[in-house]
Amino acid sequence: MAVPKKKTSKSRRNMRRAHHALIAESHAECPKCGELKRPHHICSACGYYDGREVVKTAAA
Repeated sequence: MAVPKKKTSKSRRNMRRAHHALIAESHAECPKCGELKRPHHICSACGYYDGREVVKTAAA
């Protein structure tokens, strides 16, 4: 059975985990209503995507 010969140092362990951090979600402003939305997603406020209405909303 493979067993490590030496203890992994805290520095080496933490360097390995350097890429494990969570990244913040990006948001873009909807050109139709000005609400924040995810890029390449339908606007939940007005239902528009790429300049056309995709989903009918209660406000409309």
